[in-house]
Amino acid sequence: LQVDLWQPSSPFHIIEGTVTDVRVPQNTTRSLLPYLQQANIPYTILIPDLQKAIENQTGLRSYRNRRSLSEYNYEVYHSLEEIQDWMHHLNKTHSDLVHMFSVGKSYEGRPLYVLKLGKRSRPYKKAVWIDCGIHAREWIGPAFCQWFVKEALQTYQTDPAMRKMLTQLYFYIMPVFNVDGYHFSWTNDRFWRKTRSKNTRFHCHGVDANRNWKVKWCDEGASFHPCDDTYCGPFPESEPEVKAVAHFLRKHRKQIKAYLSFHAYAQMLLYPYSYKYATIPNFNCVESAAYNAVNALQSAYGIRYRYGPASSTLYVSSGSSMDWAYKNGIPYAFAFELRDTGHFGFLLPETLIKPTCTETMLAVKNITLHLLKKCH
Repeated sequence: LQVDLWQPSSPFHIIEGTVTDVRVPQNTTRSLLPYLQQANIPYTILIPDLQKAIENQTGLRSYRNRRSLSEYNYEVYHSLEEIQDWMHHLNKTHSDLVHMFSVGKSYEGRPLYVLKLGKRSRPYKKAVWIDCGIHAREWIGPAFCQWFVKEALQTYQTDPAMRKMLTQLYFYIMPVFNVDGYHFSWTNDRFWRKTRSKNTRFHCHGVDANRNWKVKWCDEGASFHPCDDTYCGPFPESEPEVKAVAHFLRKHRKQIKAYLSFHAYAQMLLYPYSYKYATIPNFNCVESAAYNAVNALQSAYGIRYRYGPASSTLYVSSGSSMDWAYKNGIPYAFAFELRDTGHFGFLLPETLIKPTCTETMLAVKNITLHLLKKCH
């Protein structure tokens, strides 16, 4: 739970025994600390100046605008415009391996771009879908999607595993799923999570794009209230972004064998189900893929990810993209919760982009190569 003391709508009822992030205006800090001490509530100041930390990430820097693959800086966060320019550039300069297309338009009319990555070696190939940035504030997601593309293009000639992956599979990569929300997190509210659709009855904007899928829609772990962060929307696929991706996945469901969605934060590798405590039919295959992936990830920097069904490993949530993908015939469906475990949270420093993406890359390659083996 995250509480904002400057927002009247902020939830003040905090369940005893839970850990809560509290964001407070600087002039309130001194009056709040004695209260916490008096109430015997243990606290830790994680980020002394949150505004400064935000400005460090969103500040205008000339080197952000370098477009070419050799000069583009993958160790800083990029705005939506920069990411889309980067996609256009790769589409022009790497046409042998990259094909860019749009699956539709967002609520605010922005194109929903996807990169199709792979060698055109045969007419039919299995495919892997990768999306990042369903939740706007989770900037490390889009950073990883870009990192994955960079690694694929730079190591295709030298790494036998990457060559095998791009020869035998296609990758559909959507660096920013929630384009409107991501743009808003750069321009207005760094901690924005939802889409930016308008609600006619309330003055609140947006729907949680990971509660809007047609699988146990708006059941446990989702909210009917438009002002809540986990608002499920007025109906399933109400958000044009969700509808467009769902349509694409349905259309290619025979080809797509894995669905990977990247979120933050918690350091977890999750698989279905999110909406109920139950074992999936192909549990052994998925569990072994997850086990090997977290071991591969740990081999880089010693970071240990927890793994398991989302409902019991993280929490119960309905209407998620991962459950929907699995229910629609994609046998390997995973959601990554990237670094960290809460110290920096959504404000993961740019210095941690490289290690986070490097270790995650090992896990994704491991899952992908697992796909190419037979698992019964």
